[in-house]
Amino acid sequence: MALYNVMEEVVRDVLMQYKDQLQLTCLCERCFNDIMAISLNELPPRYITNEEYGPYVRAEHVADRQGATNIILIVTKAATFVSKNPRCAAMNLATSELPV
Repeated sequence: MALYNVMEEVVRDVLMQYKDQLQLTCLCERCFNDIMAISLNELPPRYITNEEYGPYVRAEHVADRQGATNIILIVTKAATFVSKNPRCAAMNLATSELPV
């Protein structure tokens, strides 16, 4: 039996839905993963052992407007932080090539 954190799916969905509005400076996998990790560390996990129950847990967050707003706020804060402090090679290379 495997454990599954439904909150990962919820955060990924929010990030993908709002990625254009978040004005991310980088769209690489590392930056996305950094945003996900920061967000998930701020949110309570929602573990299940049967993936069939995932839609029910996800629906709970959609129906709870305050909870959904809180998730969007946390993802926005994480995206802002990562956009200002990217750790990926592409962004570090781009900033190191700027003339001094």
